[in-house]
Amino acid sequence: MELIPLTNKVSTLSHLSASLVILASATLLSPTPASKRCDFQRSLTGDSNYDLVAYCFYPPNLPYGQTYFHMPAGRFCDGRLIIDFVANSFNLPFLSAYLNALGTNFTNGANYATAGATIRLPTSIIPNGGFSPFYLDVQFEQFQQFKQRSRMIGGVFATLMPKEEYFSQALYTFDISQNDLEAGFFANQSVDQVNASVPNIIDRLVTNVKNIYKEGGRSFWIHNIGPIGCLPYILTNFASAEKDTAGCAKAYNEVCQYFNFKLKEAFTKLRQQFSSASFTYVDVYSIKYSLFQEPKKYGFELPLISCCGYGGKYNFGIAECGETIVLENGTRIFVGSCDHPSVRVNWDGIHYTEAANKFVLDKISTGAFSSPPIPLEMACHRTFLDI
Repeated sequence: MELIPLTNKVSTLSHLSASLVILASATLLSPTPASKRCDFQRSLTGDSNYDLVAYCFYPPNLPYGQTYFHMPAGRFCDGRLIIDFVANSFNLPFLSAYLNALGTNFTNGANYATAGATIRLPTSIIPNGGFSPFYLDVQFEQFQQFKQRSRMIGGVFATLMPKEEYFSQALYTFDISQNDLEAGFFANQSVDQVNASVPNIIDRLVTNVKNIYKEGGRSFWIHNIGPIGCLPYILTNFASAEKDTAGCAKAYNEVCQYFNFKLKEAFTKLRQQFSSASFTYVDVYSIKYSLFQEPKKYGFELPLISCCGYGGKYNFGIAECGETIVLENGTRIFVGSCDHPSVRVNWDGIHYTEAANKFVLDKISTGAFSSPPIPLEMACHRTFLDI
C-alpha cells in the first residue's frame, strides 16, 4: 500500500514539534511501589516531541500564545503545553529553552526541544527541508555540554544554573518519534516500509536513554506517540486514505500503534536490564484518540478541524495559522483563531490546543495510563510492578 500525498510540498513538516527530556530534582529511588510524593523542587528539561517546543528558526506569531500568555511564547499552541502543566503541578516555574540567551535562568529548567526534531539524523534540514538539525543525538550532546558547563560557571551566573546533584536526582521525560514516522509518509513510503524503520528508530531512542543513564539518570517518563492519522495536516495531504469510525486516517494510526507496541516492549526490557532505574511508559495515544472518538463526552467539538488555519475540509492547507494572505479577489485576510479554542482539540492542524494538552496531562498524571501504573508525582520511585 502506497501513501501518496496530494502535494509534494512538505513545508508544514518544519512546524512539527520536536523531542523532550525533562529533568527534575526528585527523591531517591525506592525498590518498592511508590508511597512518597517525589520532591520536584527543581526541574531541568531536555529534548522532545510535538507538544513541547522551543523553536529556533521561525518563532510563532500571534495568535499563537493568545489564550494564556496573550502573546507568542515560543510554543506552537494557543497557550500552555503538557510540559507547562507538568511544571504547574509541582508548583515550578515554566522551563527555559536551552537555546535561549540573554541571562536565561536555568535553575528550574532547560528545554532542549525544537520543532521539527527527529530521533534519527534527518534527511532534509531547515531551511532547505522540513526537519530540525537538532535531532536527538544532538540534543543529548547539548545536555552533556549543559551539565559540564553548569559545573564550571562561577560568580553571579552560578545562581542561574542547576546544582550538580539535580542531574542524578531527576525525572527525564521523552516525547519524540512523530517526525520520524512522518518523514517516511511524506517520502511516499508504504506502510510496510515505515513499519520496517520502527526498530531502528526505537534503537536510537534507547541508546540515548542509556547514555543518560550513564550520566547518572535514574528516573525516566516516556510518552508513546499519539494518533497522527487524526491530525488535519495528515488528513489533508493524504485525503484518499481509508478512514476509521472517528474519521481518522486508519493506516497512519496503525503505524503509530505498531510503533507504540515496540516502544513499550523496548522499555520493558530496559526495566529488566537496569533494576536500579525507574522507567515509566505512558500511553498518551489512548487519551488523545478518545478526544477524536468521543469529543462531546469530554466537552470538545470538531476534533478533526483546525482551530487556526485556512482552507479545505479540515481548515488546513491553503494558509497557516498567523499568516496574512491575499485571496484571488485581492482581499487580504489574516489567518486567526477560531472563536472558542477552549472546546477545540486541534490548534493549527498539527499541534493540540491548550485545553487538549491540559486534558492529556490530567489523565496521564494519575498513572492510569502508565506501565507500571505510577502517578506522575511518584515517577521518581522504582517498582517491580508491571502490566
